[in-house]
Amino acid sequence: MARLSRQEARWTRVRVGLATAALAVIAVSIFAGGPSWPLSAAALLLAGGFIAAVAVHRRIQRAIARYANWRAIKRTHRARLDRDWADLPHPRSGAMPEDHPFADLHLTGEGSLHHLLDVAVTDGGSTRLERWLLDPDPDPQATQRRQRVVRELAPRSRFRDKLLFAGQLDQATHAEHHGGLRLIQWLRTDDADAGLRRTVWMLGGLALANIGLFAAWLLGAAPAVWLGTLSIYAIAYYRQRRHIGTLFPEAASLERLLRRLKGVFRELEMTEYAGCPELAEHCAPFRDPANRPSAELARMSRVAEAASLQAHPLWLPLNLLVPWDLYFADRLRVLKSRLSGELRDWLTRWFELEALIGLANWADLQPEFAFPAIDPVSSEDERPLFEARGLGHPLIPDDQRVANDFAIDRLGSVTIVTGSNMAGKSTFLRTIGINLRLAYAGGPVAARSLTTVPFRLYTCIRPSDSIADGISHFYAEVKRLRTLLDELDREGPYPVFFLIDEIFSATNNRERLLGSQAYLTHLLEKNGVGVISTHDLELAQLEAESDRVRNRHFREHVENGAMRFDYKLREGPCPTTNALTIMAMEGLPITSERRASGSPRSGR
Repeated sequence: MARLSRQEARWTRVRVGLATAALAVIAVSIFAGGPSWPLSAAALLLAGGFIAAVAVHRRIQRAIARYANWRAIKRTHRARLDRDWADLPHPRSGAMPEDHPFADLHLTGEGSLHHLLDVAVTDGGSTRLERWLLDPDPDPQATQRRQRVVRELAPRSRFRDKLLFAGQLDQATHAEHHGGLRLIQWLRTDDADAGLRRTVWMLGGLALANIGLFAAWLLGAAPAVWLGTLSIYAIAYYRQRRHIGTLFPEAASLERLLRRLKGVFRELEMTEYAGCPELAEHCAPFRDPANRPSAELARMSRVAEAASLQAHPLWLPLNLLVPWDLYFADRLRVLKSRLSGELRDWLTRWFELEALIGLANWADLQPEFAFPAIDPVSSEDERPLFEARGLGHPLIPDDQRVANDFAIDRLGSVTIVTGSNMAGKSTFLRTIGINLRLAYAGGPVAARSLTTVPFRLYTCIRPSDSIADGISHFYAEVKRLRTLLDELDREGPYPVFFLIDEIFSATNNRERLLGSQAYLTHLLEKNGVGVISTHDLELAQLEAESDRVRNRHFREHVENGAMRFDYKLREGPCPTTNALTIMAMEGLPITSERRASGSPRSGR
């Protein structure tokens, strides 16, 4: 790029020099009393040189833009690897609805899993990936198929990057990113008008008559009859404006999108898929020699480009001469009718491939991550329902991530996780949930290995209060836990995996313990498994009452006057607490003065 930039600067000077020389020759010719053959020849040569220099200059500028786009692709890959959110493109997904079954996992929005994975250049591909991450009902067959394609795509980094590069086509605008889904909506609209073709033929014949009558008038062979026929033509044309009222903006947007898709589809047509049977099957429609998508899109692109001339200065005289807009509106209608089904299929497959490329890019950037094994539930199988080795949170950078082993053996079991403030309980719950969603989407998970059955996931990690609706944090939690019970009672092919953080933390100690014990006991009778975190060490005593309850904990220690956490999951209930330690470290009083001084009231 540095070399090309130097060439670009040099050709800029060449252009300025040639233009200045040409103007100087013209000025000399004017002051010399008129053009002469030597000066005219010199001016023509300089003008020709200027035109050639412009062509070379623009080719160099295009090359610089291509390299800049390629470098930008590589930079975003590095940003994804480093979790450098500031260097990633702005996320196209918004915040999750609060009533979503697993709204607490940071799957969409700024700094989310979708933000980290999404490399799509169209909104269709981005939306497809978002749908996979948020689908509440797992589909093991679809997941396994996606996983097979992702495995084949992962080592083909150049193929993936070339597809993304072809889809970018300079600096795509926000509107062009959204063009894919708009194009599908346009294909679904029924605007067929059998009368348009007849109108075009009628106005075409009248336009030929206008031309003939005008030519006859110029030659003096006929009076100015063409003025009357032109008026009739103009009135008839104006009455047909309903066919082309939105033609220009639609055609202009369509032409830009088709130009981008043409490059993508050509890349898919030219690629060899040896050793990648799943990818080859997915891309088979792009390789039909009798119906090349790039050729069909090129034809439609030319028609759309011709239909988008309404901003050109020659548009009005051109349409007064011939029914240009109506003709190309009819051509777009015919092509749309002929290609509607095929083009929708090509676009749908491209959107899905973009989403798969995002997962494959993630697998390539994180080769130490494992593809999960997703097996159906079997009553005869003694393997754990969920077993992870070296499980970590994928949004945490590699050098900061702490991994843990965790397993759930059978339905109806609950793991109680205790630990001090900031010890890692909430992050651990989110780690399980976000890796399950990544697994069901078809991508690799942040673990050495992961085996799981299909689960319907439900979380209650940070239920939000609402000032507008008058809902407190406690009531919001109660409503969400009530919904969890409904979900556990709902019939479905797969059990529920629930994650509950700091259960009933917004109420007093006694009621929190009683409510938590009753709720947890009720969960043991349901078709699900789950993990519950709590500060109440008394809740851990339920392990002695039921073999379906297991205790795990996180701990901390004080080192050099500071709290230290290792974020490692251990067996049993937590033996330590840190609330008073943290308060003391920050200079807060932790002993009542009245109680410490032996006041008569201190014993009450």
